[in-house]
Amino acid sequence: MDIRDRIIQFVDYKGLSFNFFEKNIGASKSYISNTKNISAKVVSNILRIYPELSPEWVLTGEGSMFKKENAVKSNFPVKSEDKGVPYYNVDFVGGFDLVINDQTTIPEYLIDFPKYNEATCWCNVTGHSMEPEITHGDIIALKKIEDISFLPYGEIYAIVTKNEMRTIKRIGPSQNKDCYSLIPTNKSPEYGVQELPKEMVRIVFKVLGCMKRL
Repeated sequence: MDIRDRIIQFVDYKGLSFNFFEKNIGASKSYISNTKNISAKVVSNILRIYPELSPEWVLTGEGSMFKKENAVKSNFPVKSEDKGVPYYNVDFVGGFDLVINDQTTIPEYLIDFPKYNEATCWCNVTGHSMEPEITHGDIIALKKIEDISFLPYGEIYAIVTKNEMRTIKRIGPSQNKDCYSLIPTNKSPEYGVQELPKEMVRIVFKVLGCMKRL
């Protein structure tokens, strides 16, 4: 069994289609099935995109397929065709909620990351108000809050208001009992605490976590 055979074995084990796998690693269509000697660049891309995969196993066949089989599920996010949470290539502030409410919208792919698999979806983030916690260009895992009558303070939420404004902020108490304080992480003078009337809140997602785009 050579490197190509082991890669095919990995693809079969993950239940991926070769078309999806080749697109994911930046290879041309049918590259894996038609190429006898997989290039070092392609192997490097595979190991980068699928960090749970053991380089030793891929290159030599020694050891197990995964670096640490018990850690695969908990430590590594992976793209998937059939398991995980949908990722939409849309910015939250740019109208993300309109996209996911459109039944004809198809997600870019699924993200299988057990730590955040209770999320409703993943989407993009732009802006700098929550840095360094959430960085411009990150993607965030969002869980829709069905009952918004009580929102615990100190957590980060993605909020859509009744006048179609969208923001991602930490919620805190306000001196006005009818308002939330929206608190940015960035301490730059251009970002300050804002007051949001509770009656203006239309949709709320809890931000479970963030990461760089896969």
